[in-house]
Amino acid sequence: PAATFVVTTALAEVGIRAAGISPLLLPTPSAVARAAMTHANTLLPALATTAQAVLLGLALAIAVGLLAAIALASSRWVERAFYPYAIFFQIVPIVAIAPLLVIWFGYGLRAVIAAAFIVSVFPVIANSLAGLLSVDPALRDLFRLYGASGWARLTKLSLPWALPNVLTGLRIAAGLAVIGAIVGEFVGGGGLGVVVLEAMRQQRTDLVFAAVL
Repeated sequence: PAATFVVTTALAEVGIRAAGISPLLLPTPSAVARAAMTHANTLLPALATTAQAVLLGLALAIAVGLLAAIALASSRWVERAFYPYAIFFQIVPIVAIAPLLVIWFGYGLRAVIAAAFIVSVFPVIANSLAGLLSVDPALRDLFRLYGASGWARLTKLSLPWALPNVLTGLRIAAGLAVIGAIVGEFVGGGGLGVVVLEAMRQQRTDLVFAAVL
C-alpha cells in the first residue's frame, strides 16, 4: 500500500503539472501537502473533534445494534413487527434528517454523534441478526436437550456462531460512521466538516483535499 501511494502520488503530481490543470479544479499533491502543513493547527483539532464523534456514534451503534439484533432474533413475531423500522434508518438519507437532529440535539457534538449513529446502526443490526438466525438447528436442539438456559444458549452458542457476521457489520458500520459524522458536521458544525465547507467557500481546493485526507 505504501508503494502504491508513493507511485500514484508521483504520477498525479507529474500528470496535473503536465496537463496544466487549474489548482482551483485539482491541486497537485505537493500543494495539498503544503496546505496540510500550513493549516495543521486547524486540521488537527478538527480531526480530533470528528474522531470523537465517529467513535462515540460507532460505539452507540454497536451497543444498540447488538441488543436490537438479539431482541429481533428472540422471536419471529418481534422480528416481523420491528425489523422494518430498522430498515427505515437505512433508507432515509441522513442529509434529509440532519436539520432535525440539530433541532432536537442542538448544534455541536451531540447532533454529529446522532448522525453517525443513525447511519451506522443498520449494518450492525442486519448482519448480527443474520448471524444469530443462521445457528445450526441441530446445535440448538442439543442445547435444549441438555436444559441450557436462554443466557447460556445466547453466550455459548448464538453469539459465538454469529461473530463473523457481527464483525462484518462492524467493518461496514465503521466506514459509515465517518460519513454520518461529516454530514452531521456540515449542518451541526464542528470538526473537519466545517473545515471543508469554509475551504470551499474560500475556493481553497488544496485545503479541501487536505481536510478530506
